[in-house]
Amino acid sequence: MTQPTLTSGLHHVGVETPDLANSLAWYQDFFGCRPTWTADTFSELTRRRLPGVLRLTEVVVGDLRLHLFQRTDPGVGARDGAPRFQHLCVAVDSPDELERWRLRWAELFDSGRYRYVDPDPPTEIVVDDRGVASFYCLDVNGLEYEFTYLPEGV
Repeated sequence: MTQPTLTSGLHHVGVETPDLANSLAWYQDFFGCRPTWTADTFSELTRRRLPGVLRLTEVVVGDLRLHLFQRTDPGVGARDGAPRFQHLCVAVDSPDELERWRLRWAELFDSGRYRYVDPDPPTEIVVDDRGVASFYCLDVNGLEYEFTYLPEGV
């Protein structure tokens, strides 16, 4: 059998949320995502994999697609002890842009419009010995995002 070849990039990341309206608003306001479609009927396979799935909305910004989905009992059917994504990294074009993203997170948090599962603030910006700069922050569901600037040649 011939080894299959991956010829395209990542299509989307699924984000489970207990509050779809809260997540949708936050992703629109923080990332500038726009909703592209919503579903509230699902195949038997999807219902088996995600018991209690209620609604799914795809949001898009640039090439990044996120599938935000709400379930009646979040976490039900999750594989205990299974590895999880630890974070998703978003590349930015400049070190200044890193600070703008940190400030944007704080602005939305301070607005009081969102409920955060984990209200920890973004980390400080760190720079490694190659000049790669990054920070981490959490979305309203407690999922971690890394924002990173990669200098030319790295």
